[in-house]
Amino acid sequence: MALDGVTVAALTRELKEKLNDGRIMKIAQPEEDELILTVKTREGQERLDICASASLPFVYLTDRNKQSPLTAPGFCMLLRKHLTNGRIVNITQPGLERIIRIEIEHYDELGDKKTKTLVAELMGKHSNIIFLDEAQVIIDSIKHISASVSSVREVLPGRDYFVPNTEGKRELGELESFGDFEELFKGRGVSAAKAIYGQITGLSPVMAAELCTRAGVDADLPTAALEEEQVRGLWEELCKLKALLTEGSFQPNIVFEAGVPREFAAVNLSEYAELERAVFPSVSEMLITYYAEKAKSVRIRQHSSELRRIVSTALERTSKKYDIQLKQLKDCGKKEKYRIYGELINTYGYSVKEGEKSFKAVNYYNNEEVTVPLDPDMPVRDNAKKYFDRYMKLKRTEEAVTGQIKETKEDMEHLESIQNALDIADDEADLKQIKQELIDCGYIKKRSGKKGDSRLKSEPLHYISSDGYDLYVGKNNYQNDELTFKFAAGNDWWFHSKKFPGSHVILHIGDKAGQDIPDRAFNEAGALAAYYSKGRGQSKVEIDYVLKKEVKKPAGSKPGFVVYYTNYSMAIEADISALKLVESR
Repeated sequence: MALDGVTVAALTRELKEKLNDGRIMKIAQPEEDELILTVKTREGQERLDICASASLPFVYLTDRNKQSPLTAPGFCMLLRKHLTNGRIVNITQPGLERIIRIEIEHYDELGDKKTKTLVAELMGKHSNIIFLDEAQVIIDSIKHISASVSSVREVLPGRDYFVPNTEGKRELGELESFGDFEELFKGRGVSAAKAIYGQITGLSPVMAAELCTRAGVDADLPTAALEEEQVRGLWEELCKLKALLTEGSFQPNIVFEAGVPREFAAVNLSEYAELERAVFPSVSEMLITYYAEKAKSVRIRQHSSELRRIVSTALERTSKKYDIQLKQLKDCGKKEKYRIYGELINTYGYSVKEGEKSFKAVNYYNNEEVTVPLDPDMPVRDNAKKYFDRYMKLKRTEEAVTGQIKETKEDMEHLESIQNALDIADDEADLKQIKQELIDCGYIKKRSGKKGDSRLKSEPLHYISSDGYDLYVGKNNYQNDELTFKFAAGNDWWFHSKKFPGSHVILHIGDKAGQDIPDRAFNEAGALAAYYSKGRGQSKVEIDYVLKKEVKKPAGSKPGFVVYYTNYSMAIEADISALKLVESR
């Protein structure tokens, strides 16, 4: 569910209570479409996270900070110039629009008091963060929208700011009587729920369905089939919602289905009474719980898109090369036929007349009669030489292609392992390490003079098993090598998917050396290797495991590539719910 006007109303009230009269001490822009304002209030320090992502826009208060680029973007520098040490004087929401306006009082270079407005528009792909002067003229915005992009409104410096009209929709506050509400249903061949969210600003399909549930009306029932009593019931529920918005008696909650967040709202969702529910003390905590992992996943997807394209292109090219080589190898299978033709010509050619196009002879290897084609324009004996030359050429090709196929297959497996690493990556440091591997392996051209952010350091994942054993997971090939050959001891156990690219997993023995390791620890380590492999979606994944001292890395082999000759195997589900994830090793 996206943020709707009701949730934004609850959020606006919460922000007003927490931030009003607070001073903006820091402004950061960790992403191209995200701001974090550090505000000093009477109660302490608060961080306001504002994100104008097209896929997951949000605003909430958070305790967590985010890593910012070494050089702040221009929009961030502009806000710092105007708003640092500014005082928040008001936070409002126009109507039930998905918009939050933050009015900030500050002193300009001449010492005159000024009021600027920071506007967060949380409207899906149209989301934006806009900075306005006292005359409501746009100073700048985090996204520039020109007339070529939108014919409704330009969002550019110097343009007047206004909220686009929601065509055909009514403000909730404008509906003052049952007659006003009843008009929304006349002559509309849509469902009851769609008539509500399609005609009233700020109400989402989920909220409309909730009003229908509370009124005892089937949300999918056509408006033409509604009785007056049912329409009146919907009106009464809408009035209760208006009263709730005025009073501010919100109940932020998330409903879960099979442990996964399904919907959230600032009011109790009785529509999902049969599902598990979690109630939160604040809208911010609700949004953090709902959005945190999704937002993180979306960001990593966005930031890794270029790397994914490079890997996908290289893998496609390598796969085509592999297919061509396999075809070449198949063609080389004809070489024995040419050798036999040459031998038969040498054996029986004396009886063949010059100028013949073929002759028949018995293949003395299998006692079958074969027809040997001949070139009538050359002597019979020269035909034998021609076939032997073909045989030798195909034999040399076969030897070369066999080696090439092995190398190409290794390249494909390496690229597939990088794809898996991109799927596992959960922060910028992981992507930096993967990019470095692509540079080192020649898939990305190295740019001289450009340095990465030295603050970014990627670490393997660290889990604790049910029996207290430490389990470590490499998130990419460089981490796999480091984990297996630098961190792990010889008596640690090493796990890896047998058939799929995946992570190296280490079951660390440590001070438990000499003790019997419970089967559950092996199973949980195997489950980790299955979970962090390309086979995660399989019902069961076959896992090889062996003492780490049995794992070797051939000289000159690709990152992450190892060999082992004796091992145990298990087939296990990729279920790691029993494991506890810790921050780092």
